[in-house]
Amino acid sequence: MNKGAGRTYLTAAVGVLMAAVVVFGLAFPDSTAGFLLHVATRPSTTERGLRLAVPIALAAVGGIFAEKSGVINIGIEGLLIVSAFTAVVATHLLGGQGATLFVPNVWLGFFVGVLASVAFALLFAVVCIEFKADQIIAGLAVWLIALGLAPFVSQIIFGRRNTESVPTFGDWTVPVLSEIPFVGPVFFDAGPEVYIMLAGTGVGWYLLNRTAFGRWVRASGENPKALDTAGVDVRLVRYKSVLLSGVFAGLGGAGLALGHLGRFAGGGQTDIQGRGFIAIATYLFGNYNPLGALGASFLFSGLEAIQLRMQVQGFAIPSELVRTIPYVTVIVVLVLVGRTRIPEAAGEYYDPGED
Repeated sequence: MNKGAGRTYLTAAVGVLMAAVVVFGLAFPDSTAGFLLHVATRPSTTERGLRLAVPIALAAVGGIFAEKSGVINIGIEGLLIVSAFTAVVATHLLGGQGATLFVPNVWLGFFVGVLASVAFALLFAVVCIEFKADQIIAGLAVWLIALGLAPFVSQIIFGRRNTESVPTFGDWTVPVLSEIPFVGPVFFDAGPEVYIMLAGTGVGWYLLNRTAFGRWVRASGENPKALDTAGVDVRLVRYKSVLLSGVFAGLGGAGLALGHLGRFAGGGQTDIQGRGFIAIATYLFGNYNPLGALGASFLFSGLEAIQLRMQVQGFAIPSELVRTIPYVTVIVVLVLVGRTRIPEAAGEYYDPGED
């Protein structure tokens, strides 16, 4: 049996299993399958899934720009950490509920978090593009620096690894539309970070597929020599792409911290909990398409929302096992999708002086 046929059979088996769960859940609403079906179709689960998708989807869009240009940025996890942590600290230092120059401090903290992510992305770009560092090692270094720096600075400012709580954005309610059954509470009574995610994904798709810059990004990752011959500075395109990855990851990290958490826990994996690495899996699953990455992000975050609900209900399943559901699903999805073709020149340093 070849790999293609095996993948087809596995996909069919997963589809049959999901259909069986739905049918059994409808027939026996008091069963575990019935409970899962009930939880999965609740507006509150969808709403939570959208909030949890924010850092994954936005970081994935940023990762697409970097990798399509030829720079593999696996330090996205670090960018999420530094942006989330900095956003909370800046909001705390500015005074939380107040405003500065008529701008709410929570929004100033949000933008400071994005700037911190861009600064780390610039550092990564300089190391990789100017000094020809190995991109994988440099990305790991960014992650490890952020992983250690956040709890260290938190210890200095707050006297512990976890920050103080700060105000969050609150929901934006659209009159009339928010009253629409199911759709209203999910899309028209949501936090601004959700709208930023949806708008950011759309902007990312447009930049990549409908602009000259998007064509340069794709050419930089596929055939940088041809792009250079056409008179476009490959290094500049890669710099801009990596900085864009910092912008998008910063929006995701700061959005998670100030739109959902209201604080930052620096212990262990931190509050980011591997979402940057999941973002890499989602854009591979989405075949470097921002819209596909958004859908894959919501698949993961929706499952995370379901497993959180299962823990609250106290299912007779070890909580450690329940928490693995989203991660195992990501692995299964990647197996079903198969191998994604990465850009031809991804991970390779380009020297304009070489023949």
